[in-house]
Amino acid sequence: MSAAPLVGYSSSGSEDEAEAGDRVRPGAEGRSRGQSPLPGQRLPVPDSVLHMFPGTEEGPVDDSARHGGRVRTFPHERGNWATHVYVPYEAREEFLDLLDALLCHAQTYVPRLVRMEAFHLSLSQSVVLRHHWILPFVQALKDRVASFQRFCFTADQVKIYTNQEKTRTFVGLEVTSGHAHFLDLVAEVDRVMEEFDLSTFYQDPSFHISLAWCVGDARLQMEGPCLQELQGIVDEFEDSEMLLRAYAEQIRCKSGNKFFSMPLNLLHGGNVLLGVSVMTS
Repeated sequence: MSAAPLVGYSSSGSEDEAEAGDRVRPGAEGRSRGQSPLPGQRLPVPDSVLHMFPGTEEGPVDDSARHGGRVRTFPHERGNWATHVYVPYEAREEFLDLLDALLCHAQTYVPRLVRMEAFHLSLSQSVVLRHHWILPFVQALKDRVASFQRFCFTADQVKIYTNQEKTRTFVGLEVTSGHAHFLDLVAEVDRVMEEFDLSTFYQDPSFHISLAWCVGDARLQMEGPCLQELQGIVDEFEDSEMLLRAYAEQIRCKSGNKFFSMPLNLLHGGNVLLGVSVMTS
């Protein structure tokens, strides 16, 4: 079995706005204290003044060591915000127990694997939005998904994924029921992407919950016996059939350090409840 391309992940993990480096201070070579500047020479600007105005010509240094060795997929540019649309997955204690068992076994093949800090199912690729387009984008997204109801899905098929650049490998649980509902959501998200001239989702996507990741392409180590053994752990885990059934209750959009949550409709007493909330990390 070949690894599927990863859907919806930036390979950086560092998506917040970053300050650009300070400009180089103009020098005043060949002048001693007390001398007047020669014609055409500029007086040096004090450091205290320079530090008040961070430079904008040079981008921040992309130090992959700060992000577990991950490499940014697209270059940082001031005013651009990495944006991603997804369905969040709230992990229960039993799910984390299963994840610990899977990770412990997978690390016998690839020791550098680490557990994901949060869980979700992607509905978009990671795209770049200018700051002033974030709220219009979210409003368009809210309008497009306003009629969608909450739905149940199951994710119980272990699968190995890589990002497009093959710089990161993921262990995931693929959706085996509820796939059509996710496709319907993606169709609406794609329409919003097209409105803003952004990349749409992948053809024939594999909706999944990523469980663990590592730097590099680890498909050779993880496909074959490792993948079969991980699937066996899932199949034999107590009450795994019920454990891996979940509800898609909301859509979330992350743009930079801002999170926009859009609950899917819940029929209550014959009325459809709608809403949107905003969070900032």
